[in-house]
This record gives sequence, C-alpha cells and structure tokens, in this order.
Amino acid sequence: MLEGFIEGLARYLLKLSGGSPIWVSFYAGLFVALMTSLGAMVALFAKRIPEGGVDFSLSFAAGVMIVASFTSLILPGIESAGFPPVAVGIALGVLLIYAVDRLLPHEHLVKGYEGPKGMKERLRKVWLLVFALIIHNLPEGLAVGTSLVYNLEVGLVTAIAIGIQDFPEGTVVSLPLAVIQKKSLGPVLIGVLSGLAEMVMVILGAVFFTTFSWSLPYGLGLAGGAMLYVTVKEMIPEIYRGEKSETLVTLGFFAGFYVMLLLDSALG
Repeated sequence: MLEGFIEGLARYLLKLSGGSPIWVSFYAGLFVALMTSLGAMVALFAKRIPEGGVDFSLSFAAGVMIVASFTSLILPGIESAGFPPVAVGIALGVLLIYAVDRLLPHEHLVKGYEGPKGMKERLRKVWLLVFALIIHNLPEGLAVGTSLVYNLEVGLVTAIAIGIQDFPEGTVVSLPLAVIQKKSLGPVLIGVLSGLAEMVMVILGAVFFTTFSWSLPYGLGLAGGAMLYVTVKEMIPEIYRGEKSETLVTLGFFAGFYVMLLLDSALG
C-alpha cells in the first residue's frame, strides 16, 4: 500500500511538473517548508514544551537523519559510482558543516553558544537560536534535492521523512523563542524563515546536480556526510546531555529510525 502511494505520488508530480526535476524539487521543498512552518505555529497555542518533548523530538529527527544519510544518499551513491567519489563527497560535507559551525555564531538550547567569541555579545539570543536551526536544516534540504536528482521515488521518500521530523523540530525551536520574545507571531515567522531556507537548499541542490550531473555521486556523499556530521556532533550530544531522559531519547531515536526504514522499504 505504501509502495503504491509513493509510486502514484511520483507519477502525479512528474505529470504536474511536466517531467522537470526542478519543479518536483520545488514541490518537495514546499512540503518540508510547510511542515516546519506548521510545527512552528504550535507556539501560538501551547504555553510550554511538555517534559521530555525536546529530547524526544530531537532524537526522533536524529534517527530519521542517520538512516536517510545511508539509504537515500551514501549507499545509492556507492551503488551508482563506486566508493571513491562518495567518500570524497562525505569528507567535503563534513568539512562544509564544520566550517559553517565554526564561523556562523549560533546557540543551542542545551550546549549553549558556539562560533566566533566576539559575536556572542553582538547578536540577540533569538538570532543565535535561529542560526542553529538553519545549520540543522541546510543539510536536510540538500539531502532532499540531491536524492531527487538521483531517483525521484528515493527523493520523495526522503522528503516525506524529513518533513515528518521537521514538524516537531519546528515546534521545539519556536516555543523557546516565544518565551524569549514575549510575542506570538515572531517565533512563527522565524520558523517559516527556517523552513524557507531548507526549501531553497532543496531547489539549489536539485538545480546544481541536474546541471552538473557528473558530480552527483560527490553530491550524494556530501549531503550524507553533512547530515551525519550534524547528527553526530550537534544533535546526539544535545539529547544525551544527562541521565534523566535517556530512555525517552533512545525510544525517540528508534522511532525515527523505524519510520525512515519503513518509508525506504516502500521502494522495495
């Protein structure tokens, strides 16, 4: 049933887009941006994050991203072009996000400030949190756009999985911002902005690797490496910071892990 849905969706989007992968990437990017925005809108109605909600949401996203890094990006790249170009791409993806992580000032909900020391006092806390969210979202958008170019159905599975985890991720970020700003619409607009940034990366990834198709194996590795870096270096330390929520965190991780495996298995 799920396999039929993915195949039917792929045929419909191809017909709707006139067979253009760029237009398909636009629709996929619109979906992930909408899911992030809808998650951010929860800040309009909720007063606080339920206990353990942050940990579960982030660990769910980590489970999705770990599986997607391999099933939608790294392994397909190796199957199509062999290990060397994908290995180079993984290294480039890690280096890219490492550089962004070091140069772009940002602040995590738990780990605190990261980036150039001189920028900590110059930027408001709200923008530091926004930059942290954008660092998380850029590899996700790149992963969707690149996997769409490789294979439409693989890309749609990736988009659906990323969109599912973007909803709670948008909520997790928007509620703390609502507390900081003391306004109702500001955090929602920030969530929409982060979703649009992810959408832009979906389209840019699709445009670049459609134009330079020879570099697609490197791109699959790059997107996979970028997501792995964000997951291992940023998300997992953030959610396993203490002992109180370890069981909840582990359950969240495997929930995301199984959701992505289920969606991927829909392709047979």
